Amino acid sequence: MKETKAAGTTAAPAPVLTPRALNRATLARQLLLRRAQVSPLDAVTHLVGLQAQEVKPPYYALAARLDGFGTGQLSELLGARDVVRMAGLRSTIHLHTADDTLTVRPFAQAALDRELRIFRKGLVGVDLERLAAVARDLVEEEPRTMRQVRDALGAHWPRADPQSLSIAARCLLPLVQVTPRGMWGHSKQVVVTTVEHWLGRPAAPPADRQDMVLRYLAAFGPASVRDMQTWCGLTRLRDAFEGLRPRLLTFRDQHGVELFDLPDAPRPDAETPAPPRFLPEFDNALLSHADRTRVVPVVHHGRTWQVNTVHRPLLVDGFVAGVWGITDDALVIELFERLTRARREEVLAEGERTLRAVHPEDAYDVRFGTVLP
Repeated sequence: MKETKAAGTTAAPAPVLTPRALNRATLARQLLLRRAQVSPLDAVTHLVGLQAQEVKPPYYALAARLDGFGTGQLSELLGARDVVRMAGLRSTIHLHTADDTLTVRPFAQAALDRELRIFRKGLVGVDLERLAAVARDLVEEEPRTMRQVRDALGAHWPRADPQSLSIAARCLLPLVQVTPRGMWGHSKQVVVTTVEHWLGRPAAPPADRQDMVLRYLAAFGPASVRDMQTWCGLTRLRDAFEGLRPRLLTFRDQHGVELFDLPDAPRPDAETPAPPRFLPEFDNALLSHADRTRVVPVVHHGRTWQVNTVHRPLLVDGFVAGVWGITDDALVIELFERLTRARREEVLAEGERTLRAVHPEDAYDVRFGTVLP
């Protein structure tokens, strides 16, 4: 068995972490074991961004994690340009702090390059360097919709595939979605400009890979190299972990996979109580490990997905145990398993707390029912 060693300590066999132990550690890092008393900006920084393909998920994500969170807090950060929405990690839309946007986006560039290669057949004869320059001039002159970007680029390259042209602009340039897009109750269609233009700050070098490993472990550890690669969409991160090995602890999961972690990071007892949590679709707590069984039981694998529809997961005792949705008059909960009466009461109470955070002025019931078609 591989040995584990922190700097200045004697080598010892690497401990094995059970799925339940990994679950509690992950919940603690994700601010889901107990609600944190930190600002939304600090939470977004710690979590290295929030998945934000749709408008509401970042709000639900913070409501599940922060004590006293209200939707206006995040909308204010967007309006002040302290946080922004853009494609980066896994080449999907995330909400990042302004500081992280300038460094995390170039860190994730290889994931966007890989997406661009998928559309190369539609870009035959297109000078990508010129395309990037034309698109930059266009969106910095005035924020544009992606359709406007596509049409303008099509005038330069009429034989190219229109969708491929807009994808190329998105992958080549750090395009941010300008407000009011993403603001609770006021969001409109996607309109983009460059991050440098939006923030009034110059481009920055990519975040250092070892620094990103440390931040990833702080928010998602203990984790393997493959776990981090799943989270960010990059490959070949082994060297960054190896360079940090003297500063890290190592463990094994139940399958023998090596896991790295920060020596002083929380790893609560596996039996630590975990309250119910209502998470948004695509929450990074569920998407950021190659092996998702630390949060998603094998028996429920794939149950929150149906073709192209992703449902909002409910955590009970730290693991996915159902889905939820909001109708015209209620927050509806569909359970995947039978719960004790006490557990059901905890779930209902957490549902009410979620509604108070994100819909304080609306009258909704909380009930068990059917969500999946």
